[in-house]
Amino acid sequence: MSDEYLDRIVDEAALSEYLDSELGSETLFQVTRHRAGHSNETLFVTWGERELVLRRPPPGATADTAHDVLREYRVVDALQETDVRVPRTVLGCDDHDVIGCDFYLMERERGDVLREDEPPRFATPDHRRRVGEELVDRLAEVHAVDYEAVGLGDFGRPETYIERQVDRWHRQFDWAFDVTASERGVPTIEEVGSWLDDNVPESSPNALVHGDYKLDNVLFGLGVPPNIAGIFDWELSTLGDPRFDLGWLLTYWRDPGDSEAAIPELIPTFTDRDGYPTKGDLVERYEDATGTTFENGRFYRVLSVYKLTALCEMFFRRHLEGNADNPMYPKMRERVPAMADWAMRIAEGDEPI
Repeated sequence: MSDEYLDRIVDEAALSEYLDSELGSETLFQVTRHRAGHSNETLFVTWGERELVLRRPPPGATADTAHDVLREYRVVDALQETDVRVPRTVLGCDDHDVIGCDFYLMERERGDVLREDEPPRFATPDHRRRVGEELVDRLAEVHAVDYEAVGLGDFGRPETYIERQVDRWHRQFDWAFDVTASERGVPTIEEVGSWLDDNVPESSPNALVHGDYKLDNVLFGLGVPPNIAGIFDWELSTLGDPRFDLGWLLTYWRDPGDSEAAIPELIPTFTDRDGYPTKGDLVERYEDATGTTFENGRFYRVLSVYKLTALCEMFFRRHLEGNADNPMYPKMRERVPAMADWAMRIAEGDEPI
């Protein structure tokens, strides 16, 4: 194949042979890489008349449990018969003789992912408002899942979720800094980490948590009004505090008058247009839908930016090690310090909702 990076992440012949044995022989086979993601690799697989999506971890070293695609497969598979809008799963594979790592396959959905702009059919105040409402309503469905009933009772330890999240992202920074610290330091991030340690809520509700719920991890179906057809990227899902998902969603939502985005490559700018709900509107709708108040909201927002900053520092390590060809990753040299400053402003109360 012409894409050298694609050659590194999938053995086309081995994958074709494996699918022959698992799904039946087909004459038409093609693999292409989806370039929009920044974590696990997403590949589009044409298998006869079927359109599939393959998820696999990126090549090279990863930190701890990050990029666990079979964990992602487990939760998506468990949600098949619930109200949560997930793609239809096909199979999961832990045989590294096939493509050199774990992977899973699901049916491909069609529609629009909103990243850099809105589709023209959504460019009215009513449709824009509905985009925000759909995001909140679908998140409420995730948090309403009876995780015991769908076989996910052992999927996490919700009673210590927040403490472990803070500790986890401390450790992810440590993993990244092993390589990146020789390039430049990020002193403010230590202040943010200390603030989080000192402000962990004493108690929290429990629910299935997506862990990466935001505008560009959902697919809006074709047509209007806006309707979410699928929720993707469940690799960070677990059992825990649902308010973290709301804090994460707010991190990726801009209001009119917000300060300049610390990482414009990842934060959409179009949600400040006329008709889109504000962050406050999203919080109010979530509280009405779930009965859960966004108590200690500043903590969850700081933790969300802290997590995003850690992920971006991990991207920077992958860039320095040559394990990624994403043109955004080198920019993390400057973006990560700016994001650390953003987290500190929220912690100090300078960026209220």
